[in-house]
Amino acid sequence: MIISFLIAIIGIIPVVLAISVLKLYSGSKLAIPLLLYMLSISLWQLDIAVLYLKGTFSEEVILWLFKIFRAGTTFMVPLVFYISYITLKNHAFNLKNTLFNRFLLFVFNRKFLVFSCIWSTIIYLINMTEFGISGLQDFKITNSNSHYYFPQYGPLHFLYLIHIVSFIMFVALSYMITKNLQNKYYKDFLSTFFLCSFLLFVSGLINFSPGTGSLYSSLGVIIFSVIIIFSFVRINTMMTVNYNRLIERQKKLDYTGNLTASLVHEVKNSLVVVNGYSKLLSELETLPKQGHKMNGMIYTAAQQINDLTQNYMKFIKYNSIDYKMVDLNLIIDNAIELTKEQLKDNSVEVSFEKKYKTLKAHVNQTYLKQVFINLIKNSIEAIPKDRTIRKIIISIYVEADKIYINVIDTGIGIPKEDWETIFDPFISYKIEGTGLGLPFVKKIIFEHRGDIQVVDSSSNGTNLQIVLPQYAFSDF
Repeated sequence: MIISFLIAIIGIIPVVLAISVLKLYSGSKLAIPLLLYMLSISLWQLDIAVLYLKGTFSEEVILWLFKIFRAGTTFMVPLVFYISYITLKNHAFNLKNTLFNRFLLFVFNRKFLVFSCIWSTIIYLINMTEFGISGLQDFKITNSNSHYYFPQYGPLHFLYLIHIVSFIMFVALSYMITKNLQNKYYKDFLSTFFLCSFLLFVSGLINFSPGTGSLYSSLGVIIFSVIIIFSFVRINTMMTVNYNRLIERQKKLDYTGNLTASLVHEVKNSLVVVNGYSKLLSELETLPKQGHKMNGMIYTAAQQINDLTQNYMKFIKYNSIDYKMVDLNLIIDNAIELTKEQLKDNSVEVSFEKKYKTLKAHVNQTYLKQVFINLIKNSIEAIPKDRTIRKIIISIYVEADKIYINVIDTGIGIPKEDWETIFDPFISYKIEGTGLGLPFVKKIIFEHRGDIQVVDSSSNGTNLQIVLPQYAFSDF
């Protein structure tokens, strides 16, 4: 009875762990499957605990409870399959076109998931009959005076063993899937989770030897829970630290916003003058053709500033940004056009590699255009005067519903220790820099539910990558 109670207590640990995991993955499709998986481990331990209730309940009741709680180990197979399926479908975007990865995509699909659920149900129903578990037998634990019941298996028990072996195979494949995850938090936690699950079930296989007392799996559950809890605490701490950094960065940006908000009105007044004289210039008959072209550029630039201030004032007032489905190619083309003179003055060539004829995305056109203006301007300033190759390459590719935009220059590069700090407000490595350009870019991309980061940088240049959700409700 005491041993049964202790095993049941051990079974509670995964339940507590499940609640913590649910908090970590709140809002994710992984949350519920992970919770059910942990609860299955608890049922597994209850399945073992009832075997030590001899004298407390009749043998018939214990056998019935044992068969009922067998649902834990039986349905862990479709659960781990579903976790792998969700992980592969929603989080593994960078799968290379290899034979093994094609095999993963072939195995972890909806049809196999349905088959796994049906097969697990059949195995569970077989175990409820004498063909799976025919009865119980009294056994003495080796080197101990303790006795417990050990199940007597029926002629179809080998199907259950095959079922368990398939679980170990799925866990091993799932561990391989985690190597393709982009999100560091998902990657670290799930790789630890699948590795510990593999070791847990290996320890559970020892339970099939009657002399062990079916206790090795309980020891495995303790080790599994300790490692997962440690992994959860570590990842949760990392997320908290990064979140606090983001809050501090946002506070600086908000402070900057309060200071600049009062200047927007004066900028708008100046724009009235610029637009007015630009209109008058365009009406002059004596203005040469080149003058009309220059005047058109002045009007276009003034219009961009006007749209930017209008959007900025609306954001300050309502804390919202308007989004529409817009062609990204057009936005980038406009940004290149607005920086044309600066590119020409610095002898820098821009190459925009259009992989798609049109590429619609749910964005704010004015803000995103300013993002690319800032990035092009920064790239120009990063290229030293004596550099022979003076190029900026912009390229786009799409994976699932994510848009990846690379901006590559041939500048002096950014030291790796500064890859994160360049996006902090008021931090600039230029002599006359304000440290507000890249923080503005980061904030706008963040408001689009995206991200921007340095993916590569050396003395030969820098590669900045923007990741944007293509649609309004993309799972980012």
